[in-house]
Amino acid sequence: MKSALPGKLQAAVGALSERPVTLTDKGFGRLAWPEPVSAASLARTRPSLFGGSFVLPIMVLRESAVRGNVQSMADYCAAARVQLAPHGKTTMAPQLLALQLEAGAWGVTAATAAQVQVFRSFGIPRILVANEVTDRAAIEWLADELAADPEFDCYCFVDSLAGVALFDDAMRARRRGDRSNDRASRPVRALVELGRPGGRAGCRSVDEAVTVAKAVTAASGLRLAGAAGYEGSIGHDDSEATLTAIAEFCRDLRRLGTLVSALPGCQDDCILSAGGSAYFDIVVRELTAQSRELMAQSRELTAPTVLLRSGAYISHDHGFYDRLSPGGAAGRDGPALVPAFELWAPVLSRPEPGLAIVGAGRHDVAFDQDMPVPLLVCPPAGPSAGATDAHGMHISALDDQHGYLRCPADVALAPGDLICLGISHPCTNFDKWRVIPVVDDGYRVVDAIHTFF
Repeated sequence: MKSALPGKLQAAVGALSERPVTLTDKGFGRLAWPEPVSAASLARTRPSLFGGSFVLPIMVLRESAVRGNVQSMADYCAAARVQLAPHGKTTMAPQLLALQLEAGAWGVTAATAAQVQVFRSFGIPRILVANEVTDRAAIEWLADELAADPEFDCYCFVDSLAGVALFDDAMRARRRGDRSNDRASRPVRALVELGRPGGRAGCRSVDEAVTVAKAVTAASGLRLAGAAGYEGSIGHDDSEATLTAIAEFCRDLRRLGTLVSALPGCQDDCILSAGGSAYFDIVVRELTAQSRELMAQSRELTAPTVLLRSGAYISHDHGFYDRLSPGGAAGRDGPALVPAFELWAPVLSRPEPGLAIVGAGRHDVAFDQDMPVPLLVCPPAGPSAGATDAHGMHISALDDQHGYLRCPADVALAPGDLICLGISHPCTNFDKWRVIPVVDDGYRVVDAIHTFF
């Protein structure tokens, strides 16, 4: 279901379509010289990705895949009766976040105050900071932003008595410094974070989390809004042990949500949030169990609202998430997601029979989870001139600007030929490109996405 964008966000995203793309933006050095181009002008002229307009290597997003992924996830969440606040750190691209909000997203997730500031500068009205905020300057900025805009809705995580006291003290101090503004007293909504032994942030037990939640109800600068956790760091595989551990963590989180929602002072629409991009199907199954039980008993729903924070689904990938996320190679039920990223790079050298050096490296493509995945090889004119599957090839290593492509000794691959690479883990791929061309299925460039890392 389409949702209308707030006026400020709509205007800001519209302005991005006219933002100049210059020869300083990687890949555009030929097209944007001597005059800059823009997303709007690219949409009008639809230049081919191949044939000399762009300078390789260049990373692109396939428009059909991006739009299909956004709609598939929106449909999945609607069918599961859960909300979605896509994690903005994945893309840091207001144009893509607007697309997700138009598709019905509840809000946007951030990891840092700096990310919140970027999102607010574009007019995003509801932001969940899925992290503890302990920097006093950041807390005071949030207080000022809440005072300045009554439409701004902000949530954050807390996991300790010390953190609650620090946040509350900073909020109260800011209130004392601006007695003329009645809205300065508006609190930040807090979700108590449940963690696990050996993990990152979060209370180490349900009992500890309830104690922190009670402290939030006594803090004037915070309002208790629910509970949250992150299951993605429990494992990086789809073994039975990992999936069982994730399910158990989600059941603990569900129990915490029930206890928190019963506390005096918790907001009526209590939120229960988890769900990265790899195991969100388990999160949905476990966190909505109470709602399903109530529905089966024909009772009025009083269970917390389940809020997913998945972000990587918008581009998906050919590696990490394709192996693990529901609907992918893992075989679990989930939305049908399609890899949207492609990196096109030239062959620079064929120094040995089983080796080709390609012109793309660590500055151009994600490599923290897996090496890039060879997909196609084709002549310099692009796949329309003929393309073959890159079967039997793999990237063995990356330098800053070079990739080591291992290939059969007898493969016809020469300097100037093109290699199309898929990626693994989009979260460390978006941040390597300030401007990313968007292509249609015929490799005509129809848009340009700006990132703000």
